[in-house]
Amino acid sequence: MTKRKIKQVLVVRKDLNMRKGKIAAQAAHASMKVLLDIGKVEEKENETTLIIPLNNDTKDWFLGAFTKVCVGVNSEQELVDIYEHAKFAGLNCSIIEDSGLTEFNNVPTLTAVAVGPNWSCDIDEVTGHLPLL
Repeated sequence: MTKRKIKQVLVVRKDLNMRKGKIAAQAAHASMKVLLDIGKVEEKENETTLIIPLNNDTKDWFLGAFTKVCVGVNSEQELVDIYEHAKFAGLNCSIIEDSGLTEFNNVPTLTAVAVGPNWSCDIDEVTGHLPLL
């Protein structure tokens, strides 16, 4: 029996010609935002705690290899389509809008999407056609 694998796919816009450091930062923002979106902040007795409920997908990912794959799209519309498809499929996902302070001439710009952590086979239905970054 083959063990199903958990992964996260980070989708970055190639048409923006971001610097490598900017790409890394935007992908990292997307990866973290997925987890922050499913978590909640609790404050008790002067202590703030982030609680992230771990279902089988997120638990296996946290306790496993933390697998990530980086792929690219060529437009904002492609990025939005991937995000909407992932959301509709019930996958963990986030989209990042950069504030534009360091690039993009102060124009808020959609830059990256994270899909997962979820089962690889489910994510592949949404992102499997995209080329590696």
